[in-house]
Amino acid sequence: MKILILGGTVFLGRALVAAALARGHELTLFNRGKTNPQLFPEVESLHGDRALDLGPLTQTVRRWDVVIDTCGYLPRVVRLSAETLVERADQYTFISSLSVYADAGQPGIDERGEVGKLADESVEVVDGDTYGPLKALCEQAVERVLPDRNLVIRPGLIVGPYDPTDRFTYWPHRAAQGGEVLAPGEPGSPVQLIDVRDLAKWTVAMVEARASGIYNATGPERPLPMGELLDTCRAAGGGGASFTWVDETFLLAQGVQPWSELPLWIPASDPSSAGFHRFDCRKAIAAGLRFRPIEDTVRATLAWDAGRPAGHTWRAGITREREAELLEKWRQEKTL
Repeated sequence: MKILILGGTVFLGRALVAAALARGHELTLFNRGKTNPQLFPEVESLHGDRALDLGPLTQTVRRWDVVIDTCGYLPRVVRLSAETLVERADQYTFISSLSVYADAGQPGIDERGEVGKLADESVEVVDGDTYGPLKALCEQAVERVLPDRNLVIRPGLIVGPYDPTDRFTYWPHRAAQGGEVLAPGEPGSPVQLIDVRDLAKWTVAMVEARASGIYNATGPERPLPMGELLDTCRAAGGGGASFTWVDETFLLAQGVQPWSELPLWIPASDPSSAGFHRFDCRKAIAAGLRFRPIEDTVRATLAWDAGRPAGHTWRAGITREREAELLEKWRQEKTL
């Protein structure tokens, strides 16, 4: 197949390129050429800012079997891409997000769940409040331009090698350092995530099958407790870490930010978040989505993390100093 990937050099994009090349597909990448431009020298790369100039996609007479849009956040920009490619591609695959759903307070949300809305749909500021509704509007833009010729994939937390967010990497890295590790909430709390390589491989299989429709895409197939994940990180890292589980009420009182300062942690006491880590992905699983063992993801993440510069600035997680301070306060509180 001839596949055009919008993006293709960051995290999911680079995993999609690797998966598609492994299947023998002919690829074209369209991006700004600013991030990891040295990747995939064997692949045709066209450069431009999709928000301003899609000219490189129209300068020659060509068609693609499939477009995979990995980096669409604003509906105006996604609509422009879809309109430019409507006569140049047979199918448009849009990578969306589980954040589109309006009510994360209900466990078991499937693809029929109501999506979020914006009072002002012209907003182009992407933040925690607008990200999900903007992604939903992007989906709708693709559907309007290419009805019945689009595939929408809604991933949850994507993890694994080359993750720029550190939202998962923090835990394998911290466990490998050893010592006492602050673990938030309860060890039995469920966690949902998907290895970027599994998501990429399945996405390529779906476009090969010319699939259409909307699919929630996260895992694993069976419930994964946070405690099991951290035990896996400890075993893979070999650092002999010990986990101290700290009550979420205490953490919130100390101003600890869920998800960002302690990744994967969503307070059970927040009714508006009861559906996080509990999305229904049976449709994607029935369509062939499969998940590698979490041990594989942890080990691959550690191997990649070990090669990063020593001065890397972490984008998620707390410092060792802050962690030690919280643990000491927690011990003091428990002795009162």
